[in-house]
Amino acid sequence: MEVQLACVVEGHGDREAVPILVRRIAESLDPPALVRVLPPIRIPRGKLLKPGELERAVDLAGRQVVGGGATLIVLDSDDDCPATLGPELLKRAQDARHDVPVAVVLAKREFEAWFLAGAESLRGQRGLPNDLTAPVDPETVRGAKEWLSCHMQGGRKYTATLDQPALAEALDLALARRADSFDKCYRDITRLLTALRSTLPPSTSPSGIAPS
Repeated sequence: MEVQLACVVEGHGDREAVPILVRRIAESLDPPALVRVLPPIRIPRGKLLKPGELERAVDLAGRQVVGGGATLIVLDSDDDCPATLGPELLKRAQDARHDVPVAVVLAKREFEAWFLAGAESLRGQRGLPNDLTAPVDPETVRGAKEWLSCHMQGGRKYTATLDQPALAEALDLALARRADSFDKCYRDITRLLTALRSTLPPSTSPSGIAPS
């Protein structure tokens, strides 16, 4: 039996990349978790932060998980402090749906900072060079998308809708955890999946990964 996870994201690339990360983290558990990631709900960050909008998104996500599940919210922090904004959004989400477990993950500055943290694992991918090296502090880089574009060869430029899912598939998760916000992402997803799996009858404890 699978567990269900609804997602709320802000970008078009996130709609493809976040389920890939969830699936890969589920596969890394011991034993692997069988998870169905529902098609993510995409709402632009500026709108989502407005009063009532996050709550509506969380309620919609909660109604999508039939028979139990959880909600994962993944946003860029931009110039906001994740340690301040994250708990505020988490409280709003929890108040909106007490009955559905939820996690809020804010990528420090932007999602692509996680690619910078695991840059060595992306060598040769999507036009990136074979000697690509992570910057000293990936989460302090302003313009991670631009950093990736600058390092792509053959005149390529980073395009989130095409490159973000592909790089999420290739990313070394252990290397990416050098970024504190991705480490939190990894831990939050693990926590949600572990908690959901614990509610299943022992005879249906899952092993393997369900298609999204």
